[in-house]
Amino acid sequence: MAASKTNDRVGAIETRGIEPVPDNERHGHAGQMFWTWFAANISILGLPLGATLVAFRGLNIWQAILVAVVGAFGSFALVGALSLAGKKGGAPALTLSRAVFGQRGNAGPTLITWLSRVGWETITTTTAAYALLALLALLGTAFGVDQNTVLTLVCLLVFIVCTLLISGLGHATIMWINKWATVVFGVLNLIVMGFLAATVDWAKVLDAPTGPTSGVVTGIGFIAAGTGIGWANAGADYARYLPREIPGRRLIVASAFGAGIPLVLLISLGSLLSAGDPTLATSADPVAAIHAMLPSWMAIPYLIAAFGGLLMSNHLSTYSAGLTMITLGLRVPRHMAVALDVVLMFAGGIYFILIADDFYGPFSTFLTLLAVPISAWIGVIAVDSLRGRTYDSDALMDTTRTSRYWYAGGFHLPAVLGWAAAIVAGLLFTKASTSDTDVWFAGPLSDTWFGVNGLGWAISMAVGAVVYALFGRGTSTAAGNEPAFPTLQEAGR
Repeated sequence: MAASKTNDRVGAIETRGIEPVPDNERHGHAGQMFWTWFAANISILGLPLGATLVAFRGLNIWQAILVAVVGAFGSFALVGALSLAGKKGGAPALTLSRAVFGQRGNAGPTLITWLSRVGWETITTTTAAYALLALLALLGTAFGVDQNTVLTLVCLLVFIVCTLLISGLGHATIMWINKWATVVFGVLNLIVMGFLAATVDWAKVLDAPTGPTSGVVTGIGFIAAGTGIGWANAGADYARYLPREIPGRRLIVASAFGAGIPLVLLISLGSLLSAGDPTLATSADPVAAIHAMLPSWMAIPYLIAAFGGLLMSNHLSTYSAGLTMITLGLRVPRHMAVALDVVLMFAGGIYFILIADDFYGPFSTFLTLLAVPISAWIGVIAVDSLRGRTYDSDALMDTTRTSRYWYAGGFHLPAVLGWAAAIVAGLLFTKASTSDTDVWFAGPLSDTWFGVNGLGWAISMAVGAVVYALFGRGTSTAAGNEPAFPTLQEAGR
């Protein structure tokens, strides 16, 4: 099939769905993963992550920087490692997951992934609408524009249309936008960060005592969970067009540095700011909190930078959500799946801005719970990846009983049971609440050290890996295509 038939070129609608990309349509280089993950993480809203390290975990600035480096670079190295599946198998992450969990067994992880994607997209969309409303409020002072319901809906629509234009066009346009938008919004963010750094109370920063070692350990987990872990089940979606011969090590390094550079800068600055003023860590509206720290004339570039950074993250999430919906069984072209996703995003934005009394608390709590099954999936997939899983392209797309990946009634029991056991184990240590008094869920072990420090997701990942390693032995390497997941030796090339 000629490359032009899938229209994977800038400005054209990508017509390929979840079907594996053949070798003669592969193109690109490892550096694309650098720009992809840099773009996903240039949002100024990375600052509250660093603020939390100081305000709630008691770390000083040097410890916070160490935590940022290990958590951000480490978690996105994992994203890069799992994205090798896309390079080898040529399909999105959750489509390749069919070979591991079975055609029916894969429905659970895929549904959870889609719910998480829509959830984060709704948060991003709502936050971006607030940023645009704040920008219009500044301009309204000069032009007599009043904030009202219609204007709020317009702000939501502007962000959603921008998301649809990029995600709807697809892979080639996303890769092009990622590179050039990163430069533009990256420069804006650097300017804003420079002015924020000038507000730092350096005396308080340098006098801050050293925090406990336990705070460093849990801080690394906190940063990893808030950054790379959330993208680990999407890496293959963007690497699937890359040629097989690109060394796996290059993809891992490009992913780690692409995300690590902006995240370390933002998290470190957030830690500096919180050392002098802890309000950033506790603010329900981080856009407004950061806005208040800047001189009035810096508000416009700041709000533009915030809007652009959120858009870069959102279009990636929406693209992956469209692919995930098709994997779930939605029988529409890829761009139509994206369009349906943004309609749901718009509805969620309307509810949380115009109807709900509290937005961030309940939804963040819901997404905390979803992190447990996603981490369980990562644990199973990570073990499978080290075994050199082989893929059959036809079997991936065959969802009937004749599929090679039908296994036992559509379920690959070692993977499915490992995933389920990991979810139970993770939830035992998980507490999800919007406040001390409003507790949604509390596992019986949530008051232990692991639970108090929010490491239920890590327990889930570890248990999923161990259970699958014990009971899934010998099931990963069947005859078929070239291994889509590399062995350790292949990843090191």
